[in-house]
Amino acid sequence: MTKTILVVDDDPHIREVINFALEKADMQVILANDGVQALNTFNKSPCDLIVLDINMPEMDGLECCREIRKTSEVPILFLSSRDDEIDRILGLEIGGDDYVTKPFSPRELVARINAILKRTKTVSGNSEMNNALKLSQGLLLLDTEQHAVWWDSQEVTLTATEFSMLLLLMKQPKRVFSRDVIMQTAYQNNVYVSDRTIDSHIRHIRQKFSEIGCDSVIETQHGVGYRLGKCC
Repeated sequence: MTKTILVVDDDPHIREVINFALEKADMQVILANDGVQALNTFNKSPCDLIVLDINMPEMDGLECCREIRKTSEVPILFLSSRDDEIDRILGLEIGGDDYVTKPFSPRELVARINAILKRTKTVSGNSEMNNALKLSQGLLLLDTEQHAVWWDSQEVTLTATEFSMLLLLMKQPKRVFSRDVIMQTAYQNNVYVSDRTIDSHIRHIRQKFSEIGCDSVIETQHGVGYRLGKCC
């Protein structure tokens, strides 16, 4: 099925470049030139993923993302002119799935979009890939069919990337996973992200669980990686 991508950027040249690359990859594209237009468009025409520039007039990408996250967990890939904005992009209050810095390769952008869409499909209910529809560990329950997570009967809303990371840890709760292994699982198709990207996602997951009383859902093994925490 053809995927629909909402592309939001105030630069018409960048919109044109992205539009061409995505249509060449057999995706349907909807264009918006700022955050306000993006929200209006998204509310009228749901999409499978949003490519969202950060620095825009009227409403910037971060504020637009916050508004979208109030009602939807649609995957969001940010476009950023600065690499050091990653903590704001993928940090505790935002909930982005990935980011690409400008200038960027259209081929890399398409690869990252495909990787996000693939893991979104995987975690949304493919029991053959996940081996089981439900996993539990202590107070933690994960349902791959519903793409839902609960701790102590309280539901926790995770993005597709966060869900895939927690699913990996729950499958082998005693194992410590390196950042490279987590990266290969969450970002397929040979897409590379930095350790800081993985760490930002982990911080985001921890914050969401901390808000409902679970302060150690994921533990850090210094110098090695991450494992499922004792809080579960």
